[in-house]
Amino acid sequence: MKETRENPSVEYCPSAALTYEPLKRGLVEVFTGGGRGKTSAGLGTAVRASGRGYRVYIVYFMNRSFDSGEQEVLHCLPGVKWAAFGPGLVRHPENPPPEIKEKAGQALSAARQAMLSGDYDVIVMDEINIVAGWGWIETADVVQLIKDKPENVELILTGRLAPQEVIDVADLVTEMVKVKHPYDRGIPARRGIEY
Repeated sequence: MKETRENPSVEYCPSAALTYEPLKRGLVEVFTGGGRGKTSAGLGTAVRASGRGYRVYIVYFMNRSFDSGEQEVLHCLPGVKWAAFGPGLVRHPENPPPEIKEKAGQALSAARQAMLSGDYDVIVMDEINIVAGWGWIETADVVQLIKDKPENVELILTGRLAPQEVIDVADLVTEMVKVKHPYDRGIPARRGIEY
């Protein structure tokens, strides 16, 4: 049964009916700041893009494979692929072991390859800002990736500590500001809500 405006509660997956129209103009979006919602904003855009038939590639710079709830379902969305290179929780980010920097470099390389491949319309680089902010990858390399972006690709960069150079070359920058957070009251991250 096809969903209608009169009956929106009918379970309906339109993936077979999606019509693809290439993205004419892609921009660069940055979601940063100390508040919650940066990854959620990036992945919300990925879901929206998938619903319009766009091809999406998500690169996780911090999370490991199947480390979060969204990774469990992303493979169900039409046109969405993802790869995780992250080390997970890092106790001393200012002095990481060499393999962590190597993984960050691999993630940046995967994002560049996907961006230039012509196979994707939207590239989400989750937590790239903090990885650059910590110095695990060179900010200049992130800025160069942005400058090399094809006209018809949308880039989304998430994570706190976005370097000023990245902010300067972006088209949209949203800073999530923490007003209040459950962590401050000792409430740990909850499965299915925060991860």
